[in-house]
Amino acid sequence: MSMQTINAKIRTTTGKAAAKRLRKVGSIPAVMYDDKGTSTMLEVNTVEFNKVWRNITKTTPIELIVEGKSMTALIKDTEYNIRNDSVLHADFFVPAADQKLKYRMKVQFSGKAAGVLKGGFLLKHLPEITIVAPISALPERVVIDVSPMNIGDSFKVKDLSLGKDVTILTDPEAELVNIAPAR
Repeated sequence: MSMQTINAKIRTTTGKAAAKRLRKVGSIPAVMYDDKGTSTMLEVNTVEFNKVWRNITKTTPIELIVEGKSMTALIKDTEYNIRNDSVLHADFFVPAADQKLKYRMKVQFSGKAAGVLKGGFLLKHLPEITIVAPISALPERVVIDVSPMNIGDSFKVKDLSLGKDVTILTDPEAELVNIAPAR
């Protein structure tokens, strides 16, 4: 997936009234934090933000362009109004390029296991794993293809290959999924 881009402008006004004015003209108030904890107030176009935000995961790096200066960031948090389906505020995080980030990633499964087609049962054990990686190596998703698995097969954490820069902190011997025989 190519890197998504969001353009932003630095804003100087704060408060509820300023935020309402921004939303009225089609922008969202936002804050950008760096690895040192410094914050910068931003405003981003609502339509542009929603196009990106609705198509990424929490570990998808985006290109944040703040008044011509490009940086790699993550959308850390959003304030969302469920009544009118709109984002009210966004927080961006810009880590140092070599900074290791720790995330809990949900494990997703794809395919129909061969063992299930033969009458077995797919048993999911761990719903998520913990990883550490720099922003450039963060996986968007952890997906296991269960198609080749037969009755009696199991898939353990050590069987995952997420890249050389990704360290998995979860016990390598922990089972993620297995195919149990019918009783």
